[in-house]
Amino acid sequence: MTVRLHWFLPTTGDDRDVVGVRARDSLRSRATLRPPTLDYLAQVARATESAGFEAVLTPTGSDCEDAWLTTAALIPQTTRLKFLVAFRPGAITPPLAAQMAATYQRLSGGRLLLNTVTGSDADEQRAYGDFLAHDDRYARTAEFLHLLHTAWNGEPYDFDGVHYRVAGGHLRRPPLPRPPVFFGGSSQAALPVAARYADTYLTWGEPPAAVAAKLARVRELAAEHDRKLSYGIRLHVISRDTAAEAWAEAGRILAALDPAAIRAAHERFSRSESAGQRAMAALSGGRTDRLEIHPNLWAGFGPVPGPRWSALMSRSPNASRSTPPSASSTSSSPGSRTWRRRSGSGSA
Repeated sequence: MTVRLHWFLPTTGDDRDVVGVRARDSLRSRATLRPPTLDYLAQVARATESAGFEAVLTPTGSDCEDAWLTTAALIPQTTRLKFLVAFRPGAITPPLAAQMAATYQRLSGGRLLLNTVTGSDADEQRAYGDFLAHDDRYARTAEFLHLLHTAWNGEPYDFDGVHYRVAGGHLRRPPLPRPPVFFGGSSQAALPVAARYADTYLTWGEPPAAVAAKLARVRELAAEHDRKLSYGIRLHVISRDTAAEAWAEAGRILAALDPAAIRAAHERFSRSESAGQRAMAALSGGRTDRLEIHPNLWAGFGPVPGPRWSALMSRSPNASRSTPPSASSTSSSPGSRTWRRRSGSGSA
């Protein structure tokens, strides 16, 4: 089994507490907040590269810096680190995305990974000018990824679909290598798209049995197209020398939060169009106490706004879980990692 570890690029800003959520004491100074300046993000990128991580996941959304521009600025700040750039199919056309990816590969020396974000929050989608319904967005993503791969073939093409129409498309300089396509989505509309077009299927950290069942379904769907995918899981990691210290840090983070902010976030994610976010909200129940459903796996209000699973890891030989040396924290604040798993290695 090959495991590749990815870190998280905090383009919303960074902190020792939960970014973007009001603290219990509303007068508490926010001086510890680290704005997502180029200097700070370069520091994170260089530390990630030095620690041996393969890539950094870079988010997309109205509350963070643009993923394409930010990571492009970090190319000369690093030498081998790859950038998992999140993008929204509804906000860019496939031919332009194909061209941007090809340019990025040439300028970076082949260090681009693409994370397809179909969208989960209807209000935010509309703020970007996207008014399609949930299932229609995934149908559009399927057309988008089909056109992306078509353009990367380097041959002239035409396309007349439901969501896109291209006449005389031609990418004269295809990317070498092709950027791997990462894809997340837990709904019935999402899984067939992942199985047909993704290289790596991503899931949030759910109970192991639930993750195993979901990956088994994706494998079945991929087999119908004679394809095999790799798989990844995203967890927020709190790493300390002992399990007791890791749990103490989790308690400190939660104790600083305003309960009203937690309730508001839980209600919002419970209504999300994203099946994955609704599942996370149902697991946490909006609780802030210790909810350890699997050894050292905490379901609750994690180190970023919204319901998440957090893995609490220790380096103590007596702990029930230990973190490999390459997974040690490179930032003073809890971060996020994408754990990428090759197909055929068993359920996650």
